[in-house]
Amino acid sequence: MEIVLSLGIGVFAASGIWLMLRPRTFQVVLGISLLSYAVNLFIFAMGRLTVGAPPVLGAGADIVSVDDPVPQALVLTALVIGFALTALFLVVLLAARGITGSDHVDGREPHLAEPNPENPHP
Repeated sequence: MEIVLSLGIGVFAASGIWLMLRPRTFQVVLGISLLSYAVNLFIFAMGRLTVGAPPVLGAGADIVSVDDPVPQALVLTALVIGFALTALFLVVLLAARGITGSDHVDGREPHLAEPNPENPHP
């Protein structure tokens, strides 16, 4: 189970970093979201997840085998904030595309930045 969770965190983090390095703003927003999901999974895994244990233990229970609820609460809060930030990023992306006419990170399309020697006036 740990190897699957570790691989999932690694795939999310690698995909997020790769998308953050792309030239389009939508891909950057998706990369930030994927990287935040990787961090959330990592924090969630630090709460000592156990399989088959009851969620509420009796009075004489061993305190070592109890899951830590703090990382679960942090991840839940981070997910809600992440959804709100993604929505905000997408609205800003649409506004920037309307103003600049491009969804490129620096606001200019790469093929329009270099003049064409055959057609000097595009």
